[in-house]
Amino acid sequence: MARVCVIGAGIMGLAASYEAVKRGHEVTLLEGAPEAGGMAAHFLLGDISIERFYHFVCKTDFPTFELLAELGLSQKMRWVNSSMGYFVNGRLHKWGDPIALLRFPHLNLIEKFRYGLLMFVSARRERWDSLENRNAREWITAWSGASVYDKMWRKLFEYKFYEHQDNVSAAWIWTRIKRIGRSRRNLFQEELGYIDGGSETLVHALAAAVTGGGGKIRLATPAERIESSNGRVTGVQAGGVFFPADEVICTVPTPLVPTLAPDLPPAVLDAYRAIVNIGVVCVVLRLARSVSPHFWLNIDAPGIDVPGVIEFSRLRQVRDHVLYVPYYMPVTHPKWAWDRDAFIDDAMACIMRVNPALTRADLIAAHVARLRHAQPICPPGFAAQLPPVQTAIAGLQIADTCFYYPEDRGVAESIRLGRAMAARL
Repeated sequence: MARVCVIGAGIMGLAASYEAVKRGHEVTLLEGAPEAGGMAAHFLLGDISIERFYHFVCKTDFPTFELLAELGLSQKMRWVNSSMGYFVNGRLHKWGDPIALLRFPHLNLIEKFRYGLLMFVSARRERWDSLENRNAREWITAWSGASVYDKMWRKLFEYKFYEHQDNVSAAWIWTRIKRIGRSRRNLFQEELGYIDGGSETLVHALAAAVTGGGGKIRLATPAERIESSNGRVTGVQAGGVFFPADEVICTVPTPLVPTLAPDLPPAVLDAYRAIVNIGVVCVVLRLARSVSPHFWLNIDAPGIDVPGVIEFSRLRQVRDHVLYVPYYMPVTHPKWAWDRDAFIDDAMACIMRVNPALTRADLIAAHVARLRHAQPICPPGFAAQLPPVQTAIAGLQIADTCFYYPEDRGVAESIRLGRAMAARL
């Protein structure tokens, strides 16, 4: 049995702690926030408990299903027929199935065929190694043509990645297409899932399993430094207290690692510093009426600088209508300094353009969440740039969401990697 410190009580840290407790280790989970959950933590939007940042489940999220079964929560999974839309040139179009593609007025027949072929092949592709060193824009253009990229992709990349838009790995984009493409009831019907009660159902169950197995969870205890001696980890300084440990699993964002673990070799610290993250300001709106019939709505319209909105109440049934408006941007962008009200005003102006029947009177409640390290930028060749999870310090493992690569951030990948790190203890 080892003394184990896990840093970060997001889903990955909770999953790692749960697996370590199952294996008989003495576990202490350290979290700087006053609650567990990380990006999956909930807040009250009026009287609705909902995630700060939206989450959904796809048919291929097998680590999630396995963990739910272990925790006795399989009956909490809910599946919903979902749909996508595309707001372009002032009009709302259905999107995401062959009929919608054929009816879409802004692509000619050849462009529709080439776009559809890319989606079809990507959903069925199994390997990503040949995509690893390819640029996403060049890959999409090779399949679909420059005109399709300009019409369907350029705006989405611009308002998700800003100056990094031409430095995104094709492998990373492919996994996003594949995950959604395989979450379907049939060729014409997308099907997405959620956990009844939201992500906090899983967060609370994992926390209870950790403490029930003898583990300790220390909230409002931010990690300050990972200590080591003679090349082996010795513990974690957190909240002014030293927690001795034989093994440490660190799940905080990689930009924080050089400060947290300065005893790592300089070349490794430089590798962490080279990983670029952009931030997100996520505006959550509770509305008296719906914005559109769709769960996911891509937007390409002058003056609207978000790539899309997510009408979460089209997935998880809650009172009224709940909408997420995510503003991804580098934290150096001038808009990052906007206050809460400015973001709410901008988000409302955006959705009132999509649905002119909406008015400010339809706003019931709003919340603005900020995250500085929300989205890692995964350039071509990113796999070779990542340091090993098992670090040069014996007993110290480090990983955050960029280590899911080529997969994107998600609960299933958090569970998979967290449990894998605990299995190596």
